[in-house]
Amino acid sequence: MLTKTSTRVIGIIIGILIVLLLMWASIVLGLTKITTQMVIDSFTHYDQSNEHIIIQTARIPRALIAAAVGSSLAIAGAIMQGLTKNPLASPSIFGVNAGASFFVVLGVSFFGVTSITGFTWLAFLGAALAAVTVYALGSVGTNGLTPVKLTLAGAAIAALFSSMTQGILTLDERALDQVLFWLAGAVQGRDLDLLIGVLPYLLIGWVVSLFIGKKMNVLTMGEDVAVGLGQKTWLVKVLGAMVVVLLAGGAVAISGPIGFVGLIIPHVARWFIGYDYRWLIPYSGLLGAILLISADIGARYIIMPAEVPIGVMTAFIGAPFFIYIARRGINE
Repeated sequence: MLTKTSTRVIGIIIGILIVLLLMWASIVLGLTKITTQMVIDSFTHYDQSNEHIIIQTARIPRALIAAAVGSSLAIAGAIMQGLTKNPLASPSIFGVNAGASFFVVLGVSFFGVTSITGFTWLAFLGAALAAVTVYALGSVGTNGLTPVKLTLAGAAIAALFSSMTQGILTLDERALDQVLFWLAGAVQGRDLDLLIGVLPYLLIGWVVSLFIGKKMNVLTMGEDVAVGLGQKTWLVKVLGAMVVVLLAGGAVAISGPIGFVGLIIPHVARWFIGYDYRWLIPYSGLLGAILLISADIGARYIIMPAEVPIGVMTAFIGAPFFIYIARRGINE
């Protein structure tokens, strides 16, 4: 009989295979018909044909970016839900995505930023500012930090940054032209250089998230228990916040603000493996990649030959799920 650990390892392997299968599907499916042999030939006998160009410059970057962004947002959501003990926590709900988006639009409009490096650091700065602000506002009052106050603070900050973003875009048509489609959240049309530029930060976030999984298990038992067991809770919280900023900020820098992935996936992962963060984090990463690649494939067919932005697809899936979780009560 398989042990629980063996079953979870098998689940990880199956998840990896599903991600690879969906990445292959993402490369071959779409308006332009691509075959597996064409994909192979694009690497072994590249001839600059239309199909080979599409494979190399559009389909492969798109599949890789969808996998990286989906995984990053899902892990960030799992970390946020663990740190705040709030099942509604996610980069989009808590305004982290909105903060990152606002700073990118601000940089484009007022400082002429156009490079991926500039986008990346602006997104990180905006994500960090939003996260710190929400945490500070949620801690104000006699009862200290509570899930309800965090959710309200997150909604307020998300609305504030979104309003300021729309205000800037209304006043600056040039910035509107540059970032309008980016703001809807998309992985199509993104160059592989975008992912390469952000990848070091995402890698740091992924590795640190795996490192703190065991420590988060202790932290979820309660602050007093964790301190009694000798844990430096402040360090775990700082590392967790750093992971959220790196992963959410990096994902927004690449694809724009894609919502609900960080909300949905941690709950689905818990359904599979429970609340053990040593497994919850890698499962969330794989399931996030699966969701976003699947959503990207589906987005190609709804209004073909045009495409629906992937942020619209995730919102369509995530909004009912958000209502379901909210109805269960955030003090679960």
